[in-house]
Amino acid sequence: MFGYGARKSGDNTKYYEVLGVPKTASPDEMKKAYKKAAIKNHPDKGGDPEKFKELSHAYEVLSDPEKREIYDQYGEDALKEGMGGGSAAHSPFDIFDQLFGGGGFGGGSSSRGRRQKRGEDVVHTLRVSLEDLYNGTSKKLSLARNTLCSKCKGKGSKSGASGTCHGCRGSGMKVTTRQIGLGMIQQMQHVCPECRGSGEVISESDKCQQCKGSKVTQEKKVLEVHVEKGMQNGQKIIFEGQADEAPDTVTGDIVFVLQLRNHPKFERRHDDLIVEHTLTLTEALCGFQFSLTHLDGRQLLIKSDPGQVIKPGHYKAINDEGMPQHNRPFMKGKLYIHFKVEFPESGVLSIDQCRAIDTTLPKKSSKQLSDMELDECEETTLHDVNMAEEDKRRKQQQHQQRYEAYDEDEDEAMPGVQCAQQ
Repeated sequence: MFGYGARKSGDNTKYYEVLGVPKTASPDEMKKAYKKAAIKNHPDKGGDPEKFKELSHAYEVLSDPEKREIYDQYGEDALKEGMGGGSAAHSPFDIFDQLFGGGGFGGGSSSRGRRQKRGEDVVHTLRVSLEDLYNGTSKKLSLARNTLCSKCKGKGSKSGASGTCHGCRGSGMKVTTRQIGLGMIQQMQHVCPECRGSGEVISESDKCQQCKGSKVTQEKKVLEVHVEKGMQNGQKIIFEGQADEAPDTVTGDIVFVLQLRNHPKFERRHDDLIVEHTLTLTEALCGFQFSLTHLDGRQLLIKSDPGQVIKPGHYKAINDEGMPQHNRPFMKGKLYIHFKVEFPESGVLSIDQCRAIDTTLPKKSSKQLSDMELDECEETTLHDVNMAEEDKRRKQQQHQQRYEAYDEDEDEAMPGVQCAQQ
């Protein structure tokens, strides 16, 4: 294709590994991977300069369709030998600046313009229901944010020029000193009140009429937040570069943190769901069936097998009816049914009914007492109790006993004290 004839293929995977993307990655996927890694490894943020250069070079090659095709076919050596057109190598900061609007994080060549810092991320809590996380949903949210003034393009002045602040000499900070002791002086640094930390001043006559010299205006922005199936409580949805804009600043992100509301019926545990259901004693012993409304509105028929006995606290599981896995919505966890058994109240069953049940159920395993053994036993009476009230009574009793024991110790100590005074 390029007129070089057959040649041996070289290493054509390294650049993809550097960016952390597969060979099938789209241009958008490579761009996203490069931006994330470049910010992390930027020298001005304490990153590894060599790693930053390596990232920028890999992205420069793979973002060019012609160079990428040569690299995929013949490898890195072919590019070094000039098969990519022989274009001059770019500075790694130039590649970074092209994506972030120039300026980067500062440092490097002075020709790259004024130092830029990264703006703060804006974090919002997004309350969602368990149904939202099971089925997926979209929510439109209206937010207010600062954007660079469209009239003065973020300069703050009609002429596009600004003067250096005399109060801080363009640094944006002022240093004041005070004496705190003999031969001791304290220096304090604070934001310049005249320019509010910008280091620039704009004359009243030259201020932009739209932003009044503030360089930014406020706009309302509607964001459509897509909550995907299987997302977890606390998971983040990020809108890159959508936070407040400011001059000479890389715009931060808007981050939505999912906050799950408690569900009245279902409890989520990772990819599994748990629901409680109460059975009567008859249902627990003789069988049951009931319908359960799932989180997507489907009706599930839940029934026991013939002759199956459900004990209090018993769990049963239904495969593939739990939560969908994030990014793999066709894979689902388990749905657990936690059974409780409700026993009848005292006096509901007659003596004849008790005898009928006694003959139907398996024989008692406990040893029957003989008449002689019964004569030797003392009869007792069982009472109903409320354990919460019993615990409260027990604590009060312990407190009273400690108080009385303290009083006894005081009384016993008194004769000794009187002897000492004599």
